[in-house]
Amino acid sequence: MTTPQDYVQEKAAASGSSFYYAFLFLPPARRAAITAFYAFCREVDDVVDEVSDQGVAATKLAWWAKEVTDAYAGKPSHPVMQALMPYTKEFNIEARQLHAVIEGCQMDLTQTRYLDYPALKRYCHLVAGEVGEVSARIFGQTQPETTQYACTLGLAFQLTNIIRDVGEDARRGRIYLPIDELQRFDVKAHEILKCEYSDRFVQLMKFQAARAHAMYDEALALLPAADRRSQKPGLMMASIYRTLLREIERSDFCVLNQRIALTPLRKLWLAWKMQALGRF
Repeated sequence: MTTPQDYVQEKAAASGSSFYYAFLFLPPARRAAITAFYAFCREVDDVVDEVSDQGVAATKLAWWAKEVTDAYAGKPSHPVMQALMPYTKEFNIEARQLHAVIEGCQMDLTQTRYLDYPALKRYCHLVAGEVGEVSARIFGQTQPETTQYACTLGLAFQLTNIIRDVGEDARRGRIYLPIDELQRFDVKAHEILKCEYSDRFVQLMKFQAARAHAMYDEALALLPAADRRSQKPGLMMASIYRTLLREIERSDFCVLNQRIALTPLRKLWLAWKMQALGRF
């Protein structure tokens, strides 16, 4: 019989995500907590990406919102929430944070464009900033300033994801690049939706990459020295994600018709290097 712990472990490992490699170096309780939390994030994100009927997807996300409320009332029914709940008090994981992640996914069902960067940033905070804050607590945060670091690092990760997934998102009818920035670089929405490559597109993407790099720099500057050791898993992910961003830049932003990724071995090497040597 599959236990809730087995379920979340399989969910996390199957994703092949950069996050998984950072979890490997954590002590057992923290690893179990972050694995369960990551599995929760995958579950709600998969509703948006894998359910083609918007009405069905909205119903599923509403079910997840009720499941979170029920779980915090002592009645978890899904294996993900059964695996996560034993750690919520120990690591101060709040119901509002899980609801925020669901709210961000609900935005994906109703919104396929963002007028400007502040509007995009609000979405990124829900789907990535809140995830960063929960993760920092699980990793062992001791300083209040670490929350802002984690939120900013989550934003950097999400901006990197948006750059990597431009083509993939376009095929789903979504464009996360702000409309006013498309206009600034004279890139038409229909060009992205048709995956048409141009020098204007490359300049637009260089602008996006520069902002993502600035967010990584800002996050690292915000991390208090007292929490640097405890937050190593986040720094491992930063190393992996920033290396991915540089690979995308080296490809001249060939993201419209292919997905650029790092090999599992390279991700493991980058994670180990941060764990053992403390550097990117």
